[in-house]
Amino acid sequence: MKAVVQDRYGSPDVLELRDVDEPVPADDQVLVRVRAAGLNAYDWHLMRGDPYVARLALGLRGPRARVRGRDFAGVVTAVGRNVRGLGPGDEVFGEVDGTFAEYVCVPDAWVERKPAALTFEQAAALPLAGNTALRALRDVAGLRPGQHVLVNGASGGVGTFAVQIAKALGAEVTGVCGTRNTDLVRTLGADHTVDYTREDFTRAGRRYDVVLDLVAGHGISALRRALTPTGTLVLGGGGRSGQFLGAPVLILKGVALSPFVRQRLRPLVGPAPSKAMLADLRDLAESGRLAPVIDRTYPLAEAPQAIRHLEVEHARGKIVVTV
Repeated sequence: MKAVVQDRYGSPDVLELRDVDEPVPADDQVLVRVRAAGLNAYDWHLMRGDPYVARLALGLRGPRARVRGRDFAGVVTAVGRNVRGLGPGDEVFGEVDGTFAEYVCVPDAWVERKPAALTFEQAAALPLAGNTALRALRDVAGLRPGQHVLVNGASGGVGTFAVQIAKALGAEVTGVCGTRNTDLVRTLGADHTVDYTREDFTRAGRRYDVVLDLVAGHGISALRRALTPTGTLVLGGGGRSGQFLGAPVLILKGVALSPFVRQRLRPLVGPAPSKAMLADLRDLAESGRLAPVIDRTYPLAEAPQAIRHLEVEHARGKIVVTV
């Protein structure tokens, strides 16, 4: 089968389309014929081994997981003998390493039936970013109806989902984005927008019950200025390529300070895939309250160009590779 493989860390030039062996599902796995794979910042961070300290876990000279891609949507072709509830021909979505490929094996616990209302491309855009947004607002922040939430990075992959999920949870939503994306963020349900090229939300004097920071462009003190006295700051990462530690430094500062202030400063650790979370995302999509925003699609052979675009062009919503 064809797959996008890398042997060493580096730019998108290290990615190659190669012939590799088709995987065979274990007893608790599902074999999926991939129809589409969503891109995430996770992909280019892993491709570059960035931040550098992460290489201690990912592999010192090159990633142990050599096929790129994390999100997928496709059709089940075979299941392990312990798998129940899924069978050949079922349309599914989920996340696992190695989805820039024609086939992928997925643990049964990380795959669920695809939302019927979504195309394969839309469904492939949903798992990791949607999971991140839902966990950040519902589980970490404990967002309640009537609260006012600010999403910093509202036009990105996670941010476009966060705006919609916050509205579905009954919140008043302010989205921070660039000039060209303010209309998009409003169409997703934001009650207010802040154009970061013209205004710094941390100095505007407004206060929010929840701030979800997906950019890591402000310090802890600045972000706390935008919170109510007992508000919640969720630190979701971001950070620039080429940093030794990157956004984790900001997260660590928040964790260290949190016990000494009334405001809740909470890290958003990368959420683990789960069938339950995928089912929640599917229900939101099928109810019409959650719709992926697709910036553009690329064929599998152009996966390096897709990652380059994601890394440097500030994609509106999600980029998807079709297989």
